[in-house]
Amino acid sequence: MQRITRYLSLWLMLMMMAFAAQAAQARELPDFTELVKQAAPGVVNISSTREVEQRAMPFGEFGGEEIPEFFRRFFEDQMPPGHGQGGPGRRQERQSLGSGFIISKDGYVLTNAHVVESADEIVVRLNDRRELDAELIGADAKTDVALLKIEGENLPTLELGDSEQLEVGEWVAAIGSPFGFDHSVTAGIVSAINRTLPSDAYVPFIQTDVAINPGNSGGPLFNLDGEVVGINSQIFTRSGGFMGLSFAIPINVAMDIADQLRADGRVSRGWLGVVIQPVSKDLAESFGLEGPQGALIAEVAPDAPAAKAGLKAGDIVLSVNGDEVDRSSTLPRLIGRVDPGSEVTLELMREGKRITKTVTVGDWPSDEMPMASAQDKDDSRTRLGVMVAPLAKEQLEELNLSSGVRVEQVAPGSVAASAGVRPGDIIVSLDQQDIDSGKRLSEVVSRIEGNRAVPLRLYRDGRSLFVALRLGDQED
Repeated sequence: MQRITRYLSLWLMLMMMAFAAQAAQARELPDFTELVKQAAPGVVNISSTREVEQRAMPFGEFGGEEIPEFFRRFFEDQMPPGHGQGGPGRRQERQSLGSGFIISKDGYVLTNAHVVESADEIVVRLNDRRELDAELIGADAKTDVALLKIEGENLPTLELGDSEQLEVGEWVAAIGSPFGFDHSVTAGIVSAINRTLPSDAYVPFIQTDVAINPGNSGGPLFNLDGEVVGINSQIFTRSGGFMGLSFAIPINVAMDIADQLRADGRVSRGWLGVVIQPVSKDLAESFGLEGPQGALIAEVAPDAPAAKAGLKAGDIVLSVNGDEVDRSSTLPRLIGRVDPGSEVTLELMREGKRITKTVTVGDWPSDEMPMASAQDKDDSRTRLGVMVAPLAKEQLEELNLSSGVRVEQVAPGSVAASAGVRPGDIIVSLDQQDIDSGKRLSEVVSRIEGNRAVPLRLYRDGRSLFVALRLGDQED
């Protein structure tokens, strides 16, 4: 009996120690109750109404397009009752629900641009259930930031933090209206910073594992001090809902945009006038770099700032005013934050040598670079495994090219096929040598010795790009 009693006492002691350890661990976890009490009044629900063309294939109940896996901007987008019975092509009223937050006592509100895109009416609902009409001061699609204005005095505001001080692993929380459930709170940690997403080159996103769903768009992301450090904007999803990857616009970026929208109603950002692409391992070798780095200029727009400064296709931008361009997505951010009219110093890799160029940065134009197409002509063959055709002078002028031959056929398994060359591509240069005929292409190929990668410049679908060709050793 005494032995059983000793065992029971030991078991109870171990259980008490385990409970104590769990309690100590629980005490170390963050408590968001005070943060929510202080911040909730400054978080708002945003409802926008617009007329749209009815779509035949909606994505569930939220009106998005059915794409199995992608970065999704998320806001609840629904047809009001009685508006879903018309046929295709019928104009209907659609309501979108998102989130936002008040940044000034006189009623300026930040949210996402996609929440209020094409809205005919915007209504902001406060924490105390007041509903106020909002005026759109301005929106910037490139950063997905919009600034609204509601009428009021001494409105509850949120304290803004410094997103540059964020560190991976620290706790953050979000307040928003997922699926229309106002002022829902979720929490997690910062998973990564300075994350680049497709088609969003101007935003160094904050990645978190905070649960974000449709309706959270435009809502604030808080640090443990209750300061706003980001605007929740996108998720990566296969289902349309939360899967553990959420992305927020840093508040420093958002406030810079908001200040410009408030002052001018538009955003001005630096512009070079170049088309860039990433530098792969093979391209790095072909251009004489020790490893993949920088932004490879595939095309320079005529009369653009880059052209006036002497930049050329094939240049690799390694730094801007001393700031390293570690990957191609870094360049638009560095140039975009430069005031138009200012000078920047670029370090370039050109033909295996490092040089510097000073460029007077321009203002981002409203129109994109023109698209063009080419026509087929006569054939010629090269050992690359392609059949090419020359281009007339008029065709080259139309495409704004000084040289080039059109690829008509690509042999399966050939060097060109392995590099991704396609029929319809225009070969502009090889190994930084202009190509104006099939004969010239063959001559350049014949002079390339050894198993080394060389850069091939193509013109495809109105844009220039580089690919790396590895020709292998010459055969006797």
